[in-house]
Amino acid sequence: MAASFVIVPQWQGSGSARAMRLIDGAQAIRGDLPSSATIDVNVPPGAGESLESGVHRLTSIATVAERLDEALAGAPGVPIVIGGDCGIELAAVRRAAAASDEPTALVWFDAHADANTPESSPSGAFHGMVVRALLGDGPDRLVTGPALTPDLLVLAGTRALDDAEADYVDAAGIRVVAPQQGFADAVVDAVRATGATRVYVHVDLDVLDPAQIHGVQFPEPFGVSVAELTEAIRGVRDAAQLVGAGITEFAPADPSEAVEDLPAILRIVSALVR
Repeated sequence: MAASFVIVPQWQGSGSARAMRLIDGAQAIRGDLPSSATIDVNVPPGAGESLESGVHRLTSIATVAERLDEALAGAPGVPIVIGGDCGIELAAVRRAAAASDEPTALVWFDAHADANTPESSPSGAFHGMVVRALLGDGPDRLVTGPALTPDLLVLAGTRALDDAEADYVDAAGIRVVAPQQGFADAVVDAVRATGATRVYVHVDLDVLDPAQIHGVQFPEPFGVSVAELTEAIRGVRDAAQLVGAGITEFAPADPSEAVEDLPAILRIVSALVR
């Protein structure tokens, strides 16, 4: 499969005190990708302003979304977006879903639901709100309408939800596949149940069990293995046409830790593009 790698070292959407390590993480992954297929998105150095939106650093996040949308417009093949925090997926998923009248499913491989609103978020960090924004709830500067409906969303590997998120997920009937025996098959079944023929795959690396990866900011116990994740990705690709993907939230503490984690990350990249 022909793919483009779009590097977006956004840190402004993160709620971590170590958020700027996401820049190093994106660049570490970039170093192992083919330069001829790589596009860099310029991320503003400043934090940005919230503009009383309830979203910290809103203006910088909006600027990155605009720049990423422009980069994706010229990206050949299937774009694989490399973050940076999960907030980069706002522009990427929105563009993928708008590219066809056919419904596009979103598989959100993530330990967290990222389904807060500015009102319910305990942190004000956009990476915990991006799924809800894609469903149409968020500040006007970022959200003009829903990019997808709840029936097209699959939360996979998700195991840490705030109370407000859990209430919303239940009320909206969103499919959730927790880490379990037969994880890959359960994810594929959930995707098929959406009825979509197109799919976008998001991978927040904290979907993995902490024993499998070190350089994440918000690890959660009892995650999936790299083997389970890559098997699920390949199964999803067999079930629907992959139209885009993202890998986010790699924040190595130092270069040596990045080297330790990169083999696992590159296995995920391989599952997405081969």
